[in-house]
Amino acid sequence: MKFVDEVKIYVKAGHGGSGCVSFRREKFVPKGGPDGGDGGKGGDVIFRATESHHTLLDLKYKQHQIAKNGGHGSGNHRTGKSAADLEIPVPVGTVIRNFDTGEELADLSENGGTFIAARGGIGGKGNAHFTTSTHQTPRFAQEGMEGEEFTLKLELKLLADVGIIGFPNAGKSTFISRVSAAKPKIADYPFTTLTPHLGVVKYRDNRSFVLADIPGLIPGAHEGLGMGDKFLKHVERTSLLLHILDISTEPHTDAWTNFTTINQELERYNPEMMEKPQIVALNKIDLPHVRDNAKKQVALFKKKGIILHTFSAVTGEGLKELLNKIIRQLDAPDQRER
Repeated sequence: MKFVDEVKIYVKAGHGGSGCVSFRREKFVPKGGPDGGDGGKGGDVIFRATESHHTLLDLKYKQHQIAKNGGHGSGNHRTGKSAADLEIPVPVGTVIRNFDTGEELADLSENGGTFIAARGGIGGKGNAHFTTSTHQTPRFAQEGMEGEEFTLKLELKLLADVGIIGFPNAGKSTFISRVSAAKPKIADYPFTTLTPHLGVVKYRDNRSFVLADIPGLIPGAHEGLGMGDKFLKHVERTSLLLHILDISTEPHTDAWTNFTTINQELERYNPEMMEKPQIVALNKIDLPHVRDNAKKQVALFKKKGIILHTFSAVTGEGLKELLNKIIRQLDAPDQRER
């Protein structure tokens, strides 16, 4: 299924039904009084978060969502039928914004959460409501109120415990496929991963956590280069960042430069991202030239006050220690690793 995480959508609630102009017509009652019923309420447009949806793809092809109008009132004080609400399922993690102003209207971050995006119009009153001592035969009724209508922007931000960041081809997808059941596309060239992936890691003592693998970042990502601005939002909600480094190929053979470049992109995109704890890990130590250089890189990071873990997503070396560190950090999220 194609992954779609942004969509523009027009929503329109139903109009209220009109009130009825009617008079009683009964045998032996030549001049019956007014008995026009009220109109029914128009349907609301409601978004509901559900774990059964994982993309906004359906809404990309159904960008006009219109609820039904309420029924008109009728004689004998009969009220028109209220229209059913139009309920739109969206993935958990969907943010709803006003398209024109950008104002955030709702953040559906919990399964079952709802947001009434447009309220249906109230039905008009029938002429039975307008009888007075001086006006016994009102020949008018109210029209139903119009339903609300808006143009909205929906954004999906993935919900995960750990966000995996790094340059393209750093081995992020290999890592997530090794430690979870997620099966992203993996190949030995940059930008293999074009959409985010979620993986559930089930670890010892029934401990589990969710990983989000986003496509690799490049300099200028915060401005949209490599679609970075669209991908970075998927790690905004995470409790922890796993920063995977790769020094196996040119031009990214300096781990510290790689580390600072990605962090600059995070800070420029959203300074609050720098408040998240990071676990930094050097991948591909199964390659001889990377292993030979690893000790030097570890020592350099130590001088900077940062622990650099080493592992191989291909052979599994160092994975157990890395997962243990992730678990400990998630259990103590306020402690930044040093």
